[in-house]
Amino acid sequence: MGINFESTPSLKDYLNFNYSTAVNNQIATFNTAINFSGEGDFRAAKNYELGIELAYLYNSFNFSPNGGRYQLSYGVLMPTIVNYYVIDGLGYNFKFGGGLGLRFASINELKEFTQNSNNYSSVGFGILLRALGNTALGSNVYANITGDIRYDLNGTPKNNGNPIQNKIADSNVNLNSLSVGLNLGITYIF
Repeated sequence: MGINFESTPSLKDYLNFNYSTAVNNQIATFNTAINFSGEGDFRAAKNYELGIELAYLYNSFNFSPNGGRYQLSYGVLMPTIVNYYVIDGLGYNFKFGGGLGLRFASINELKEFTQNSNNYSSVGFGILLRALGNTALGSNVYANITGDIRYDLNGTPKNNGNPIQNKIADSNVNLNSLSVGLNLGITYIF
């Protein structure tokens, strides 16, 4: 489990232009999102591991424009194939690597003042760079700290072929993002 500092410029502009009308309530360039992930790795050589990660990123925004309520939440399912260079030591190891994978994004948008709720989805791809450190807690159990940099082209989410439109900027909203993440977890080595 971890936290990501994520920049989604298209979504930020849409929310700031349309729903965050107060200057002191504008969304920043980078926002925090929660990340849940699990990974299985296979040691293919002395210093090489191949891994498959499944991560889920979630974020939400709430505003009260014109006496109503507006809520937008999104999630991105991120399966990724990761290649690692591994440095082993007594009671620890370090892994450095990167990978590629598909991205399945979904947005739920609720406009209470119009009683309108829409769900949007898209498929894209992403790139991951990672540094990971494990330190022994027991014979096969390790605590891990992971640092990630992700660049995801999540595409333009659509509902029945219709994208979210930022009419002020005259563009469709996408969830393309750049993020930096920090994860804490447990590693079990067989």
